[in-house]
Amino acid sequence: MNFKPLITIFLSFFLVSCGVGKKLGDLREPVDLRNSPLDPDERAQKNIKEGRGIRLGGSSKKTTYEFSTSNPMWRASLETLDFIPMTTVDYSGGMIITDWYSDGTGSNQEFLKITIRFLSNEVRSDSLKVIIHKKNCKANNQCSVSLLSENSEIKSELQTVILRKAASLEQTDKENKDNPKKKK
Repeated sequence: MNFKPLITIFLSFFLVSCGVGKKLGDLREPVDLRNSPLDPDERAQKNIKEGRGIRLGGSSKKTTYEFSTSNPMWRASLETLDFIPMTTVDYSGGMIITDWYSDGTGSNQEFLKITIRFLSNEVRSDSLKVIIHKKNCKANNQCSVSLLSENSEIKSELQTVILRKAASLEQTDKENKDNPKKKK
């Protein structure tokens, strides 16, 4: 089957629709080459300043966006909680939420659900907020959910482990950046 006529018809409709109701002279303004720089880089800069172009590389704005693989707090949290099933892992929202977890060692069924909120990318104790919910279930499936207190032992241990691991990862990243030939 020959698709050339179909492609030609499709492209002609596409191109015609771009200029419906306009004359050929109205589509673009004539350019006076006497006032336009000859160097392409200078011409691109002039167009950007006038709002007539885009810049694909080397943005003039300074942004500090980190990918999740370069954020030691994020990596340390995921490594610490890797044994628990996750329900939400959202780097852009700065949140990790685990599913209910139980180690199965109690007379009553006790479950924990851990939420970690990232308040900053810096490796500091106030950059991380750990929230732990505890669910106690009795034999007849009557469950009660409570929030563990701010000074609970599990919460402080979890936060300490994450911060230590993040500091270690950050140190390793700095050493690898300073000495790229060094093997991990």
